[in-house]
Amino acid sequence: MLAKVFSAALVGLEAHLIEVEVDISGGLPQFSVVGLPDATVRESRDRVRAALKNSGFQFPVKKITVNLAPAGVKKEGSGLDLAIALAILVAEQVLPVEAVKNDVIAGELSLDGRVKPISGALSIGMACLNSHRLLVPVENATEAALAGRAEVFPVHTLPEAVEFLRGAQCIGPTAVDRGAYFAFHTGCEEDFVDICGQDSAKRAFEVAAAGAHNVLMVGPPGAGKTMLARRLPSILPPFQTEEALETSRIYSVAGQLEGGHPVVTARPFRAPHHSISEAGLIGGGTIPKPGEVSFAHTGFCFSMRQPNSIARFLTRFDNHWSKEVSR
Repeated sequence: MLAKVFSAALVGLEAHLIEVEVDISGGLPQFSVVGLPDATVRESRDRVRAALKNSGFQFPVKKITVNLAPAGVKKEGSGLDLAIALAILVAEQVLPVEAVKNDVIAGELSLDGRVKPISGALSIGMACLNSHRLLVPVENATEAALAGRAEVFPVHTLPEAVEFLRGAQCIGPTAVDRGAYFAFHTGCEEDFVDICGQDSAKRAFEVAAAGAHNVLMVGPPGAGKTMLARRLPSILPPFQTEEALETSRIYSVAGQLEGGHPVVTARPFRAPHHSISEAGLIGGGTIPKPGEVSFAHTGFCFSMRQPNSIARFLTRFDNHWSKEVSR
């Protein structure tokens, strides 16, 4: 039998709805996942098999084909586990097809059937439509609900999700007070008013803060560069709700939201070590991840570099800009 369940996968900061199709047919036992899955998604077959067995469900000893559509979008991470497991149960007629018709399901499965938290729940919530119901791990429910789109239902275990979809167990949607979560921090421990003198430097920082400009400081040690930089956040414009959501999405995708704080409530201040690599500063990797510049979005990134390093960076930037202009 063929079954279809909706889930979501992250592509950069954006979440795309994924149609998880499961076909169970006769033949030699086999479990294959197609549709550009990465290694983590391919390994879901072992997690799903163990989770179903340890949760009291019968795992079909048949040929199982899982297709993740659209096939042209690369799927990464473990957030498809729960959707694949539920799609198998729909194909085995343990769950009715209508039970998952309007649901978007995301979550990682442990071997005992527990649903573990995932990264990017805020982006997944923003990708849903108002007509959807979103099933996510309990730890991600508040974060996903802050997107303000679909109703979000938290689940602890795979059997709990099955009973909820059957209608045998009632789970209330997660309600959040956006006003409470978006109560932004405006005070700073280090205030710009503490600086004495440095009139020209303070004027430059005020202009940069007002217009969101970059600042390049050059000077000997002890001139006050770090002191000025650490006090810049105190004069930045007030943090707005949309800016907080944009910044929180970056931290959510990177898995760096602090426990109990599903949104970033203050403009970020990032001060990476001067020996940081270019990939660490601007992002990158085999699977692209945000760098310190991205984490400083809507805030401030303060990086101390050696003069020769600054010169090399400016030369590369100037060459890149010249090529762009010539085009």
